[in-house]
Amino acid sequence: MFRRYELHNHTDQSDAKITCRQLIDHMEADSADCFAITDHNTTSGQPIIRKILAEENRKVKCLYGMEYTTYYGHIVCPVLEQYVPWDSINRRNPELLFEACKKAGAVTGVAHPFSYGDPFARGCRFEMEITDFTNVDYIEVINNPEPLHEVNEPGILWWEDLVLSGVKISACAGMDLHNTDDMSMMFATYIDGTKDGDAADELRSALAVQKTWVSRGMLVTWETDGDSIRFDLCDVKKPGFIPSGHYILTLKNKDGIREFDMTSGFLVLPLTDLQDTEIPKLYGGEAVLENLICIAPVIRKPIL
Repeated sequence: MFRRYELHNHTDQSDAKITCRQLIDHMEADSADCFAITDHNTTSGQPIIRKILAEENRKVKCLYGMEYTTYYGHIVCPVLEQYVPWDSINRRNPELLFEACKKAGAVTGVAHPFSYGDPFARGCRFEMEITDFTNVDYIEVINNPEPLHEVNEPGILWWEDLVLSGVKISACAGMDLHNTDDMSMMFATYIDGTKDGDAADELRSALAVQKTWVSRGMLVTWETDGDSIRFDLCDVKKPGFIPSGHYILTLKNKDGIREFDMTSGFLVLPLTDLQDTEIPKLYGGEAVLENLICIAPVIRKPIL
């Protein structure tokens, strides 16, 4: 079953206007399966949320993390239960902090990499120079409050360039909540998990094989059958999602982008039509960024 993860959220333990309880209430009201608390440079909200969830009969699950907020960019760790000091932060060698976090069992991501930064929001733009992505689990390709073209589009393109160059890295989305904002038609992260599975372990497993969906509410899935590959649509019933009457699937590889009509709900292609790496995306109508609905897991050959 597909589970919705909201991986980037703040409370009044850092700079948000909502309390830990209000964050829980907001996530439950919007039917999120799991959310992360990722306050800026503090884990003080973690025991508050743990206490509420332990004492009350809540359905939603929580990941306990933090967002490293530096002058050179933000590193969001939706799972960081053991605080890792960041005095090793180095703009030209950020691998030191990523490696330390991973050794502590953290899940690590680059947050809103192309945010405006100076002079509007100092430090929000990711200016660290990563040369080794071994310990980077994902890039937050969609930060919902940020402008679509000016900030999120470059993030998507950066992730795609890395993937097509051979880097094994996932794509995720974040609400970056600081208030009880409307999450209708916003992008969330989805994984294929189980109803009673451990939320942190299932997220780690999905990221390890780059099997995440970034979606407004309709997923495009794929599976192989002999010498062909079949794509299907799956409505995950995200509150506020408005289905489209016309769906376009695009496949991006090193040579360019191809478009296919998926309005019927499925598509079958011969495997020989695919290159070694293909990036599937789903649009509601014309394949323009404003109509983007879903970024699906990357297809790599040979497909196991």
